[in-house]
Amino acid sequence: MNAIDTDMIADTAPITLDEAMHFAWLEADLLDSAAYDEWRALWTPTARYIVPITPGATDFENTLNYAYDDAEMRAKRAERLVSGQSVSASPVARTVRLLSRFRLLRSDARTCELRCAQMLTEFRRGRERTYAADVEFVYLRGPGGLRIERKVIRLVNGTDALGGIGYIL
Repeated sequence: MNAIDTDMIADTAPITLDEAMHFAWLEADLLDSAAYDEWRALWTPTARYIVPITPGATDFENTLNYAYDDAEMRAKRAERLVSGQSVSASPVARTVRLLSRFRLLRSDARTCELRCAQMLTEFRRGRERTYAADVEFVYLRGPGGLRIERKVIRLVNGTDALGGIGYIL
């Protein structure tokens, strides 16, 4: 097969589960490593980072959310985490995210929807907390590879009072 044929296949082949999973793991690793500039580069300019309160919510603009961040808010959130000026992020929490139960809900050559489970463990001030969530991603494929268009984190205990979460879920 020549280079033209290979390029045509790459442009029309659907995003695979393997490709989407590896991208989700990359994002989790960047967050756990506090590599926020690299993390922010994974997002499209129009992307949303959403942590809804109401289980099953889909109209995020008209419901209450813990987070409904555009690019500017993601930048401010990351800046607060590294600046030392956020009381809820001082001292900085150490986190580990475990992602599993991946399911590709829809996929074509340009976009995919991925759902997975996330267990996030935080250690800060001698205390360990665990947050379980279903995470939904919408990825877009562009010239530079996959980018996040939307990330929705549905905390299992999202309707309960949550302790100060001083990091990005």
